[in-house]
Amino acid sequence: MSQKKIGRPVSPDSKHTMFRVRLDDTSMAKLEECAKELKITRSDVVRKGIERIHDDLKK
Repeated sequence: MSQKKIGRPVSPDSKHTMFRVRLDDTSMAKLEECAKELKITRSDVVRKGIERIHDDLKK
């Protein structure tokens, strides 16, 4: 009999890669300010930044 995993089902676009970065105080403050203003997580701010730069490269 196959074992069924217990827990939340995995989403097709799940985020399983972790990336760590060192920031100075100024960059961290800017990140926090952006997250607060946009009402999103710091991770989402970083993801949006990556998308924006990637889109700019395609132009």
